Amino acid sequence: MADNKKYWTGIEDLANTPVAQKLKENEFAAEVPSSTEFLGDKESLESSSTSRRDFLKYLGFSTAAATLAACESPVVESIPYVIKPDSVIPGLPNYYATSYFDGNDYASILVKTREGRPIKVEPNTDAKFNASTNARVQASVLDLYDSNRLKAPMAKGQETSWTSVLEEVKGELLKADGKEVVLLTSTIISPSTLALITKFGEQFTNFKHVTFDPYSFSGKLDVYEEIMGERAMPTYSFASTKLVVGIGSDFLTGVTGQSLEGAYASARKPGASMMRHIQVESNLSLTGSNADTRIKVGASDQFAALVYLYNKVTGSSLPVSSIKEGSLKSLDNVAKELIAAKGNSLVLVGGNDANAERIALALNMALENIGKSIDLNNRVYLRRGNDKELYSLIDRMNAGSVGAIITSGLNPVYQIAEAKGYAKGLAKVGVKVAFTDRMDESSKSMDYVLPVNHAYESWGDAVPASGVYALSQPTIKPLFDTRQFEEALMSWVGESGRYYDFVKSTYKNQYATLFGKGWNTVLHDGEASISSEVEAVELPEMDLQMAAAELAKIKGGKYQVAFYQKQGMGIGNQTNNPWLHEMPDPVSRVTWDNYITISAADALELGLTNEHQSDGALNGSRVNITANGATLENVPVLVQPGQAFGTIGLATGYGRTDVGKAGNGVGVNAFSLMNGQHFANVDIVKAEGVHEFASVQMGNTMMGRKIVNETNLDTFLNGSVNDWNETPMFHTYEGHKNSDETNLWDDFDHETGHMWNMAIDLNSCIGCGACVVACHLENNVPVVGKEEVRNFRDMHWLRIDRYYSSDTTEETEGYEGLGIIGEGVMDRFAAMELPSESPEVVFQPVMCQHCNHAPCETVCPVAATSHSAEGLNHMAYNRCIGTRYCANNCPYKVRRFNWFNYQANDDFANVNPAQDDFGRMVLNPDVTVRARGVMEKCSMCIQRIQLGKLEAKKAGKMLEDGAFTTACAQACGTGSITFGDVNNKKAKVTSAKKDPRAYRLLDEVGTQPSVFYQTKIRNK
Repeated sequence: MADNKKYWTGIEDLANTPVAQKLKENEFAAEVPSSTEFLGDKESLESSSTSRRDFLKYLGFSTAAATLAACESPVVESIPYVIKPDSVIPGLPNYYATSYFDGNDYASILVKTREGRPIKVEPNTDAKFNASTNARVQASVLDLYDSNRLKAPMAKGQETSWTSVLEEVKGELLKADGKEVVLLTSTIISPSTLALITKFGEQFTNFKHVTFDPYSFSGKLDVYEEIMGERAMPTYSFASTKLVVGIGSDFLTGVTGQSLEGAYASARKPGASMMRHIQVESNLSLTGSNADTRIKVGASDQFAALVYLYNKVTGSSLPVSSIKEGSLKSLDNVAKELIAAKGNSLVLVGGNDANAERIALALNMALENIGKSIDLNNRVYLRRGNDKELYSLIDRMNAGSVGAIITSGLNPVYQIAEAKGYAKGLAKVGVKVAFTDRMDESSKSMDYVLPVNHAYESWGDAVPASGVYALSQPTIKPLFDTRQFEEALMSWVGESGRYYDFVKSTYKNQYATLFGKGWNTVLHDGEASISSEVEAVELPEMDLQMAAAELAKIKGGKYQVAFYQKQGMGIGNQTNNPWLHEMPDPVSRVTWDNYITISAADALELGLTNEHQSDGALNGSRVNITANGATLENVPVLVQPGQAFGTIGLATGYGRTDVGKAGNGVGVNAFSLMNGQHFANVDIVKAEGVHEFASVQMGNTMMGRKIVNETNLDTFLNGSVNDWNETPMFHTYEGHKNSDETNLWDDFDHETGHMWNMAIDLNSCIGCGACVVACHLENNVPVVGKEEVRNFRDMHWLRIDRYYSSDTTEETEGYEGLGIIGEGVMDRFAAMELPSESPEVVFQPVMCQHCNHAPCETVCPVAATSHSAEGLNHMAYNRCIGTRYCANNCPYKVRRFNWFNYQANDDFANVNPAQDDFGRMVLNPDVTVRARGVMEKCSMCIQRIQLGKLEAKKAGKMLEDGAFTTACAQACGTGSITFGDVNNKKAKVTSAKKDPRAYRLLDEVGTQPSVFYQTKIRNK
């Protein structure tokens, strides 16, 4: 392991401030309340003292009363089926293969239902394209039960019937035909929908279909449309890639539609062929956090770095704007590595600039990557927006030449910058129709608002990529009086029958012969795929001189803002989903907010601060920022290690005003500043007031302990295991022994039966958070809201700790060699940014370690937590009385005390989905909903274990490895989590445990955990 590294959770930890010291040394940051505060009303007890005897009598009565109350079981009346459906067996789940696409995220999935209720989303691992799920797709099932969805069609502010409104709208559209009739949608990948749109447009003399992607890639699409003849993106592959260089491209978040995290993790398995990753960027992105080497540059300087690399690799002299001296040496080294990896490399550029994409494509051509890591003949159709057509439409709207507009899958008033004039132009359109799921920011301005089905209530088809055809099917009847957009189109074009029949005929007429599969087979599998037969592309000559000259004209101001998508919120399609708000951002570890990220040096210059309170809660300054003629006021400021000087970051998807009770008023709207590009020059002015963040990194801390094993590839391949993964040894009278041999207790018998273990590969974990949301779904983990998260009362059974690391030398150890600017923490860190140009990042998932010598079990006074014969640490919730001794004794800080009845407390009505009848439909009936005052923690999805054993017993065979797994492991798109029985010699987890990289967290404590980790290897 690397002994010269210092691991730190944030600036406070790095500076070892009194707050950080307190959190390291004290179990509970908040002061212990006095006895009078604990026992009752202060006035009545003020003049007397409470003896220990009185206290114990009080406690005994409370416990007895709670026990008596628990004996009164509620009466639950069950109504049996008169005729039971053949496909439904009460108590057992059904799975439906389907596809999910909301205009931003696409995944091939399995929807788990219980008694007709969709309750969980799983990846369809048999699918060929995007068979993994991110946090947003995992959380999408909760959107189905959102009580803020629109429940009936509205005509000019009044509820109406579908029959009436469809007839009325059609009449209005025909009247408007003297002017332009426009359909404005997000990207559509359904051939059936596109066929209906074509047929619908034939009814009008002047019809336009305009496609818009809120987080636009229109510039890139313009380039590939010129080359490939259709508006699509190429596919990327890491199969033979030895070096990937990302330049402002956050490709691990799937921003262009293709999910690359699984292929990335496979290519970075430690070994002689491990792929190396270099990232050049301004914001510390999720992708940059996983890089072996990260180079900080300003937002606009990313394009200059791209042209500089092209010149170095090809020997050209394209015009390039100046690059800071500190970055040139690093870029020279990148160019040398690219030349050495010629034919086995990949350069990906971010942003939305056509000229930058041309240069990047030419660079990949020079490196002989076309046809290998970049495939122009296999294409992705998940981004097809056209900004030029959108802005032309807005001009025509403002000129009064648009007679009618229909929107679907978009919220343009929210998603289009005000400077573009969409809202003003909309007021000049005669007929305005919105297909939407709620009365949102745009719907308020529309004449007709027609509620649409959720994806899990709908039929559909999709062609997400070349050679792939996918179906989507309803998993529940529509909960409200909603319809699909396509059903309205069928009504308007006179198409009889159901949309199901239309989709089925599309497949039979156009795709059945191509794929060679019947309808029922494709419906069962969810997807059909063949090798792509797209005609090979011949790359045209590109005017690189002109492209570089245009890029050189882009001048960054003193400060720039770079826009990005958070793993939780994306573009804001699910802003009313509390699971996504409460999921901590992987990099910043902040929940329930967006904010500007800024470097410490810039923060010092602007007089901006972050400060942890005595209880660990984080506060920060506020600013007003102006870009592209628009201003956002009172934007919170977060000082972010690894942020480039002169560039601030701001996430999209927040700042909604009409989305629902959970999402209204959370954060600020970054779209109001965007102008199609992903960065802009910005003015920053400090504002009054302090913002209170809900950050989780400083809570449940293991700071001050060695918890990350890490080494470089050369040491891993050539060094001794003890050099980088040393096993803790103890001096005993019998000699040196490891923690397994120095037990204070007798060992349990874990040789007989099952012994469940979990392996977590730090090399594969990218910190995306999909596992966190999956755990919430599977185990009915409550959402507690911003205020309680700020109090470190979050209920996550699984957390992903993020640690920065910095190389320390004699010159930089402590702060002696840093040339400290001042006495404060911010001054110290601003100085440290120079010797440690960009801190490295490690993500570490931590859940209950299910210790075989568990400290929690020995201190529980009522035996609520106990050890199972299969190596798991169980919790009997009805026995727990909430002493919290177990949490105090846990070295991993993975137990969560349930402070409130989140399902019934009105204080949580806006955040907890189980507060209304619709939200409760998402609860997993296999897992109890816990009462207040008990301790919660990871159970290793014991309900899945028991079901797996019962299924194997019914089948009369041994339980096979992989027959089931935990929710977190199933949701992990990189395969970093492996769960299984280590008594099964053929199990994957058994092989992982024997791997030299395996180590146990805090092994020196002697808890003998059933969870172990794989050492992180960096390809330096």
